[in-house]
Amino acid sequence: MHRRLPLSIPALGLVLALGVLTGCSSKPTRPAAPSGPTTPLPAAPLPPSAHTDAATLAELDRVLAGAHRSEANRARDAYRHPRQTLEFFGLRSDQTVMEVWPGPGGWYTEVLAPLLRDHGHYIAAHWDPNSNQPGVKDGVAAFRTKLDANPDLYDRVTLAAFQYPGAMSPVAPGSVDLIVTFRNLHNWLARDPAATAMLRAMFTALKPGGVLGVEDHRADPTAPVDPKAPTGYVNEAYAIELVRSVGFEYAGASEINANPRDTRDYEQGVWTLPPTWRLGDKDRARYAAIGESDRFTLRFVKPRAP
Repeated sequence: MHRRLPLSIPALGLVLALGVLTGCSSKPTRPAAPSGPTTPLPAAPLPPSAHTDAATLAELDRVLAGAHRSEANRARDAYRHPRQTLEFFGLRSDQTVMEVWPGPGGWYTEVLAPLLRDHGHYIAAHWDPNSNQPGVKDGVAAFRTKLDANPDLYDRVTLAAFQYPGAMSPVAPGSVDLIVTFRNLHNWLARDPAATAMLRAMFTALKPGGVLGVEDHRADPTAPVDPKAPTGYVNEAYAIELVRSVGFEYAGASEINANPRDTRDYEQGVWTLPPTWRLGDKDRARYAAIGESDRFTLRFVKPRAP
């Protein structure tokens, strides 16, 4: 789901919870927004441990076909390409993987938690349940209810709080092999300086050589860059420089989640498209034909000590 939608109660609570950031007196420095076309960066090599093995892919196929996934969630595979995306990020079934902000429904939780249950470890770094905002509490409670309803799959999930500014240490430093986050960067950009702070905390959480995978709605690269991403679309070059600014090495991009039908010029931004449908039935057939948004899929590596 898109997670800055005012019509969603959990998302509304999230925005309110992050609203305190506007009064923050110390802001991390952001990279300058690009003013024109950019030259692609060379990609840093991945360590051998960050390549998906055949056994993991076979298990991933089994999980994706599992009866625990609803038909509605499976239908979104056509837009989200979970197998190809996780392979690009170098997922292995024996890793410690932290997903940042899986949302109340845990779409990727249904994939990652069962796959990692026996030989790895899945950590859901969610919103802060100690927040005073009821929407945030309700979102975390809904996610916990999902886990409790199916202990055969989710009994070994670790649920951690990770939300700027009050819960910024979800795991021990240097303890995670892979961090993934899907369609969340635009939320943090909207509440400066949350993006830089969250990315720095992820850098700290990863082991040296660990991988960060970031997916989000991709803005028109020829359009003026708004660092706050008010339409939900993020300039890809700006996103890369922002992540690099906290110490990560860029390790490549994939067009796995590209959608050339997405024109990015809608009345209600990215939330016009499915699965949000902010305009309801207005022009619904048009937006259904477009499908979910065009997305960049980026990979970064935490450098090893020299």
